[in-house]
Amino acid sequence: MLFKADLGKRVDNLVGAVDSRDDKRFSAALRGIAGATPKARPDEVDAALARLTSVLAEIPLGMGGDLAQIAGGMADYGTDAAVVVVPTLVSRATNAMEQAARFAELYGAVFGDLPGPDDAGQIGPTIERFVETAPNRGMAQPDAYNLVEAWFSGGKWVQPVLYLSQRKDVRAVLPERPRLTAAIDATREHFGTAHWLYGLLLVLDDEPLVVLHRATRRGYRVTISGVGDNFQLHTLLAAALIGDESQGLVPGQRPSAAEIAAASDGEDLTPAGGIRGNFNLVDAHGEWIWNEGRPADIPKLEGKRVVVIDPPPYPRSWNAGRPYPLMRPTVTVDGMLPADEAAHWLDLVKPSQRG
Repeated sequence: MLFKADLGKRVDNLVGAVDSRDDKRFSAALRGIAGATPKARPDEVDAALARLTSVLAEIPLGMGGDLAQIAGGMADYGTDAAVVVVPTLVSRATNAMEQAARFAELYGAVFGDLPGPDDAGQIGPTIERFVETAPNRGMAQPDAYNLVEAWFSGGKWVQPVLYLSQRKDVRAVLPERPRLTAAIDATREHFGTAHWLYGLLLVLDDEPLVVLHRATRRGYRVTISGVGDNFQLHTLLAAALIGDESQGLVPGQRPSAAEIAAASDGEDLTPAGGIRGNFNLVDAHGEWIWNEGRPADIPKLEGKRVVVIDPPPYPRSWNAGRPYPLMRPTVTVDGMLPADEAAHWLDLVKPSQRG
């Protein structure tokens, strides 16, 4: 019971600090919660997060950014903590980005270059410039202050959503996804966390692919989840499909263990010597599937995303195996297509438009 009382006491301290707007006590309570959480039982973490969620829902954006990040980290120690806290984190992050986008629009129209959202030294001057002159622009000062607060704290609110969305179970339950995506899209040029979260929001899970090897006229049913970009897809398809041709696989040099680990679940994302390209990937219309893109960019044909494997036109290599270190991908070969079905697809797809 010691751990329960320990974590519960720290949550009590935080709630009291928020009620009294005591910044020093609030910071101490945050540190206490972060220290006590790893020692607590999962059910105790769930209980603490349930209490903190109500605080997160109401706390001012400027005060709550650090709490949002702590709550996101706590989810790793609970049982269903992600489900408990994710809706509130998404709601507040979405609202913060919407307000930040509004700030950028209004501030830029009047004053020009925007202050850096991570530059705390610009908070005071921005309040003086934007908030104190707000009545001259027909805007209430509290409304203007809220926009400034969103601009300088919004990245902290997005960070735990970015962190948690690397989990497939979280991506499956993200609420208000269209609104969140629109808000993140509107601000991703200003906030690094928004830039990376935007990519996660485009990740496909349990997505079927038709993969065709043009030279052998073989085809495969493949299902992917959690693949962050086409560099990663390239490596994982090579790992899954290159092998013994007598067993229905395709010819080539399979990626090394280090390359596969970098693209899947290894700690070293940048193996020595980089990662070697094995194929040229082409879509059903004959356009190259650029490694810099994402699986979601691959167009559909007859309701399926189609990937055609051609020989590489020139040597390719890249440094990092995956863009999201904590996201665990799967590329599963569900089976070979019957010869007549593979032929059907190969007759539909266009020749490569390049090279």
